[in-house]
Amino acid sequence: MIPFGLLDLTLPSPVENLALDEALLEDLEESENTPVLRLWESDCDFVVLGRSSRLSDDVFLHACRQDDIPILRRASGGGTVLQGPGCLSYALILPICLHEHLRDIRLTNSFVLQRVANALSRWQPAIAVQGISDLTVNGCKISGSAQRRTRKAILFHGTILYQMDAQKISRYLKQPKRQPDYRADRPHREFLRTIDAPLEEMKRAIANAWHAHAELKAWPNTRLTRAIAHVVERSVFEEAECGTCGTNL
Repeated sequence: MIPFGLLDLTLPSPVENLALDEALLEDLEESENTPVLRLWESDCDFVVLGRSSRLSDDVFLHACRQDDIPILRRASGGGTVLQGPGCLSYALILPICLHEHLRDIRLTNSFVLQRVANALSRWQPAIAVQGISDLTVNGCKISGSAQRRTRKAILFHGTILYQMDAQKISRYLKQPKRQPDYRADRPHREFLRTIDAPLEEMKRAIANAWHAHAELKAWPNTRLTRAIAHVVERSVFEEAECGTCGTNL
């Protein structure tokens, strides 16, 4: 495995943080730079829908408005999640030529998630890959992930719950209509759990798993501006979706 660049960086707003993942993907697609592992954790809660998720299906809109919770849409697939304090986010920006498994979506999930699982197994030996793109401990989900693929590169990003309370997630997110079989229709409070691991040690373990030791000193700011505009544009929800027009940023 070739070394990865490490970017341990949280930007000031949810929009900027989603956009930076996409800017890094565009940068690798066009410039063929070093693959990157990014680690970040928002200091405020926000809801993120997958590319094809419906707001009315997944989100308690009244609760989000009441608590001033931003609602955004990312460019990758996967389900709707709550991100914020206690939820470590990671993003891998990979050239498809890095490994033969990266040519296939499901094999990419296995390739990445097994490596992340191995990194976290020192704290949770029972950690396993379940469903299409989840990490679990004793059948309870601690991590979900999603992909965005371009012609030559992949953005694989996910979240790891280490302190976020499932009760908070239940306030803002509905029971998903689409769910993996192993969930067995369990509510969030029964299906989700946290990993008991020190944050900085967990980040080092993930970085070591990808040989990400060289810290990036710069990131694609010009591309970031364009990516922010894309995130904002995607996050203007139509009346048919939520009963109102406008952006919740």
